[in-house]
Amino acid sequence: MATRVHIIVLVLANVLIPFAVLVFAIGFFPYKPFLSGLATYENVPGYSGPLGAPFDKLIFMVVDALRSDFIYSNTSGFEFTQSLIRRGHALPYTAHATSPTITMPRVKAMTTGSIPSFLDVILNFAESDTTSTLAGQDTWLAQIRARGHSATGHSIEEAQAVLEEKEQKNKLVFIGDDTWLKLFPGFFERADGTSSFFVSDFTEVDNNVTRHVPTELHNSDWSGLIMHYLGLDHIGHKAGPTSPNMLPKQREMDSIVQTVYDAITDAERPYLHRTLLVLCGDHGMNDGGNHGGSSEGETSPALVFISPLLEMAAGSGTDCPTEHKGECCGFYETVEQSDVVPTLAGLLGVPVPKNNLGIFIEGALGFWDDEAQLQLLLQNARQVLNIVQATFPDEDYNGEHVQTYGKPSSGGAELALKWRKVDGLVKAKARGAQLRQEHLKPLVIDFLKSAQDLLSSTASNYNVTFLALGIFISALATLFTLAIVPLGWPPRAEGYFFVSVTLTYSVMMFASSYVEEEQHFWYWITGGWIVFLYLKSSAHNVPSISTVQNRNSLLGSPQTVATILLLLHRTTTRWTTTGVKHAGAASISSSFLPTHPNLLWALITFIYCYSAALFSHRSVPFAFSTFSLTDLPHIVEFVGAPGGPAHALLLAIVGLVFKISFTAAEAPELMKDMDWLRWIAEVLVRGAGGLGLVAQARIVFGCLAIAIVWVAWSERVGTKQREPAIQDDISFGARLQPLLTLFLITQSRAQNIPLFLIFDLEQRLLGQLFNRAFPFSVPISSGLARPPTFSPPARYFASTLTTLLLTYTTFFASGGSNAISSIDLSNAYNGVAGYEVGLVGILLFFGNWAGPVWWGWQGWLWVGKMDESPKLEAMKRGANRSTTGPGPARNWVQQEREFLRESKSGNARNVPSGDRGQHSLFAPLALLTLFTLVTLLAVQIACTALRTHLFIWTVFSPKYLYAMAWSVGWHLVWNCALGSLAWWLSRPW
Repeated sequence: MATRVHIIVLVLANVLIPFAVLVFAIGFFPYKPFLSGLATYENVPGYSGPLGAPFDKLIFMVVDALRSDFIYSNTSGFEFTQSLIRRGHALPYTAHATSPTITMPRVKAMTTGSIPSFLDVILNFAESDTTSTLAGQDTWLAQIRARGHSATGHSIEEAQAVLEEKEQKNKLVFIGDDTWLKLFPGFFERADGTSSFFVSDFTEVDNNVTRHVPTELHNSDWSGLIMHYLGLDHIGHKAGPTSPNMLPKQREMDSIVQTVYDAITDAERPYLHRTLLVLCGDHGMNDGGNHGGSSEGETSPALVFISPLLEMAAGSGTDCPTEHKGECCGFYETVEQSDVVPTLAGLLGVPVPKNNLGIFIEGALGFWDDEAQLQLLLQNARQVLNIVQATFPDEDYNGEHVQTYGKPSSGGAELALKWRKVDGLVKAKARGAQLRQEHLKPLVIDFLKSAQDLLSSTASNYNVTFLALGIFISALATLFTLAIVPLGWPPRAEGYFFVSVTLTYSVMMFASSYVEEEQHFWYWITGGWIVFLYLKSSAHNVPSISTVQNRNSLLGSPQTVATILLLLHRTTTRWTTTGVKHAGAASISSSFLPTHPNLLWALITFIYCYSAALFSHRSVPFAFSTFSLTDLPHIVEFVGAPGGPAHALLLAIVGLVFKISFTAAEAPELMKDMDWLRWIAEVLVRGAGGLGLVAQARIVFGCLAIAIVWVAWSERVGTKQREPAIQDDISFGARLQPLLTLFLITQSRAQNIPLFLIFDLEQRLLGQLFNRAFPFSVPISSGLARPPTFSPPARYFASTLTTLLLTYTTFFASGGSNAISSIDLSNAYNGVAGYEVGLVGILLFFGNWAGPVWWGWQGWLWVGKMDESPKLEAMKRGANRSTTGPGPARNWVQQEREFLRESKSGNARNVPSGDRGQHSLFAPLALLTLFTLVTLLAVQIACTALRTHLFIWTVFSPKYLYAMAWSVGWHLVWNCALGSLAWWLSRPW
């Protein structure tokens, strides 16, 4: 047994993990400071006051995940919008959205013009979060509300007080994604929000927005109407950009554009004639329908300015649809998403918000003459200069001073030099110098673009103290674990393998390409481990032991077992293409199975039935297995017994019906030519009262919960009447495993469900290699002495490392990666009628970590079976006493007692000193803790050392978020808490 000190140290090391994660995150994801107050018009020497604005109302229509090709390509459903572009009534752009490409930070960029903090990735998933509010920041929404009042130039609070005292002529109305309501509390005269995370719905969530549109278009009391549609994004999460639902949804959104445009041009509604409609996406989506990363599809949302008045600025229209530039989504001119802010400010006649880094889009300058255009750009430049001066306060920005034409020593010095050139010419022009507009305009734009690039890259102010403290806590916990981890001496081959995997993986964290394509490391190392197990098992030439151990084996030689394992592993690695370079490429799940739906659903049906049958086999009372087929009452009792075939069949049916209904609604392309199967599911659903998907999912979860309670109760009261040998082989944890499988396949995409059949085959074959490579117990009938390899810690290393490798392999094989865009929300709302952060978070974890959860449970089942007491060994072998006679039985008992006495005294034969005294729970948990801490420490050091790296926000920051999830979610919650429970339940009763 592990000593009490060892256990205390291990607990302390695990307790330090969340502290290390949190402290480092505080330093790595600081809340970005901002300039407070509302902006006023920037005074430009030689120019008078504010210019006239061509528009007085704004309709800002956000279609979530509206990728540029969804509007501009030949396959688009936005036919009316394309006609406006051809007529010159719309200005089309591709807006570059910087990572992270998720809603909250993108909305912040489109309203403030600043670069959001990566902390918004976490806040984006917190439905009840109020710390990310923009109520205290300068935005074009705040400027619209303050327009025409003396509130400008005051603080936000003072401006709001002024607005309360005067009649509000600049009201704002919002309908759609409630992210806006969190960001702008109290800003809207009327509002109706919907949750952005309930991705199972892509119909009602948009109907709830559209139903308000006719009413608001007849109201004249607002200056800004904001609409945020979510359905298109939800379709992408569910079935990807090629879903059959995508084109109808695009046409639906296009019809909204037509409705608004018709209202703007309606002669009976003159109050809308000077209304600007902006149609845009907050981000795009990748080929898998997800977003959050930095691929071209994710960072290329569409941006369209729409109004018949734009014809005077744009002149003649442009061709649409058209062909893209780049990989997929480069249409027309590409601008920064933050450029929307100063452009809207100019078009609506309000000051540019204080924290803006955007640049006025040149295509929209056509409303003004050359001098007015230069004035707008100079006002934009002077506003950006305020941020430059706050960031680099020691530089000289006075254009009256002597110019320095040497190479600037820093980015701040270069910006100061460029501004001095602009400022000097502006002041000279103000004094009457003859200066052509085309000479000054390029210098202003060059300054703006240089400032935008530099300030965007320096948008994070790391707290190095917290970074160092987080690293220190991780290092301290690592040292604690190293002091007690049972590495053994002399080290074994499997120990070297474990150390090599841990160190190699840690070094990889310093290379962005390896982080992006991490899956290849796990694929190759897992294949190598299978070969190692084969070589280890082949090295033990003990025929009598092999004969006994393989009496119930379906396969014979280690070569056959290893070959099949490698084939299964190769199939797993080809299941889904993930990473960055080949994401969305042809794979089994994306190309083969969708084109062979009969095979897919045959496998899905088999897995449901097999898992339910396995549950029945492991749960039905043993006495029923001896009944006579002629005893009809006994047969009926057997079939209807708790956990019997009837109950197992019910579990399979309700689970399969839900999966069919879910897939038919969310991914109908996977049921092509499978109308008969859909018909069967519909008949069953109608027979149950026409239940919806939420109710069906709740029935599945309810049946599983009842089955778990029944198994626990039956074990508690001892209703199982199994013989001792059978009782040892099927533990409580093993009885729960089929139920866990049924739950996990419910939370998995239909294409990934066949993977669980591979998992089951792999664990059975691996068990055979374990018995050969690391034998633990010797049947009494063998008459053999214990060989040197009969060492429990060797099996702990083997089972722990196998679990670790297959955990990561299956995570990536199921479509996971180190990009935020690979997070799958499709099953996060099973059984949930609305957004409930706790339930959705749990379902989200199980949906994305289904493979790791399954292998984590299996790993603890392996470990639990190793913790066999002498009493249980005697129970297992007691049946042999009648055949071996009393003499051999007494000899075996004497040998067993002798071995136990030697083990207790530390003199056990052929057991290395490092192996003695280690508990079967303590040893694997210590190894997993060591791996978790070393790799977490490596990621933290890499993020600190590379915090100025070009890919810090697109590669290393998402990797740290995943490291947080692996360390806290998978290791602490699943391994330490629930894994310990699985180990305890898997021990022989």
